[in-house]
Amino acid sequence: MHEFIAENIQVIQQRIDETCKASRRDPREVKLLLATKTVPAERIEIALQTGQTLIAENKVQELKDKFEYLNAVPHVNHFIGHLQTNKIKDLLKCNVSCIHSIDRIDLAEKLHQRLLKEDKTMEVLIQVNTSFEESKYGAAPEEVIGLVQQIATLSTLKIKGLMTIGILSAEAEQVRACFKLLKQIQQQIIALAIPGVSMQELSMGMSGDLAIAIAEGATIVRVGTAIFGQRPTPDSYYWNEHN
Repeated sequence: MHEFIAENIQVIQQRIDETCKASRRDPREVKLLLATKTVPAERIEIALQTGQTLIAENKVQELKDKFEYLNAVPHVNHFIGHLQTNKIKDLLKCNVSCIHSIDRIDLAEKLHQRLLKEDKTMEVLIQVNTSFEESKYGAAPEEVIGLVQQIATLSTLKIKGLMTIGILSAEAEQVRACFKLLKQIQQQIIALAIPGVSMQELSMGMSGDLAIAIAEGATIVRVGTAIFGQRPTPDSYYWNEHN
């Protein structure tokens, strides 16, 4: 198992480096985030022992379940799943440094109120539904600028960029269109120079489409199955509106 995970990480890192080279980008601009949903803590620890440091869960319960075990291993925790307001308190107990999935003002306001109580701040990315699929979370592309302007007024939240999930399609150009749209929105927000808003991060691209994402400007790629193997549950279990 050690060799399997270490080899997979090496292969992914090579893919990132080669895609950066082909896109004339510096590989140091692209962070590999290990998407650890359904992965046992013991296997995550193996990945961290290879020198990886950035991991993320999709569900708060899983984050809590693995937190104690992984706490002894140096790493950085992000959260990339849909966040329900009633789970904010639990999430904040688990040393999460960035939430990629802020997509509505009521969530941002409740998170802000909780952070004020705890005298903390939080880095956040705004999730955008670039594929226009009803089954996907994320703010509608035309609403993102207004949402960013509203969230920028909440002192505890530090907007660092945008996140999207590309359309699950074999058509590369359909996938590319999602990532191009996120990049366009990023550029529009940069041009507005909103006080306190940074647009340095574009979290986009997963195991199947990371090369397209990097070519279109990703700074964080979220890779799970290509490192840890196939999951026992389908992706729809994590991304579907009705869960």
